[in-house]
Amino acid sequence: MIKLAEIPWPEAAALCREQPVVLIPVGATEAHGPHLPLGTDAFLSEELARRVALALEVRGTKVVVAPTLSYAITEYAGGFCGTISLSPATATSLVTDVCSSLIEQGFLRVCLVNSHLEPAHVASLRAAALATEARTGRKVGFADQTERRWARTLTDEYKRGACHAGSYETSLLLASRPDLVREARHALPPLPINLAEAMKEGKATFEEAGAHDAYFGDPASATVEEGESTYALLVTMVVTTVDETWA
Repeated sequence: MIKLAEIPWPEAAALCREQPVVLIPVGATEAHGPHLPLGTDAFLSEELARRVALALEVRGTKVVVAPTLSYAITEYAGGFCGTISLSPATATSLVTDVCSSLIEQGFLRVCLVNSHLEPAHVASLRAAALATEARTGRKVGFADQTERRWARTLTDEYKRGACHAGSYETSLLLASRPDLVREARHALPPLPINLAEAMKEGKATFEEAGAHDAYFGDPASATVEEGESTYALLVTMVVTTVDETWA
């Protein structure tokens, strides 16, 4: 796997001529309970991009992974220390500029790999993809796990909408960065609150939705096995998006 940030510019120029797929991991810096790091979404996207790169390269597709975008709209977790949020306009402009810059240099196949699911953030990524296409004339791939066709394949907790720092995300991190998962997760009681429904009801923060420790779901039930099976589904999602975007 080639990381764009780790190669000199002449190698980047040579790589560009090979027309690789450029994966941009997208995450956030926000509270994920008392047991997961603030950078959870970024770490999950980086691992997913790594696995997607391996899957594509096995097929003979050249891939490069761009530096991770670790700042996003994180308004719901704003009351917890360490959470850093962007305005919607800034978030959309940031992603648009990064994608456009890559395309204007000749990297024509750019795909966003996202693990931060706050609705306003997902909307900003969709807006950025459209703005980039309007600016450059080139499509941007966006593997959106909130789409029904992908969401229905994921775990029961995910489908119940109680998956922020619960079993879903904790399992993914156990399968990729177990050193970052605190043992405190074992003492956390299940919190089966549907965050998606709470958002629709007008709840504006995690606290208003009932998550006073910034987690929803059941972190104590997380397993490496669940994380591995979920990564396999997410890899299929991104690879399919690449195939559909540049058939």
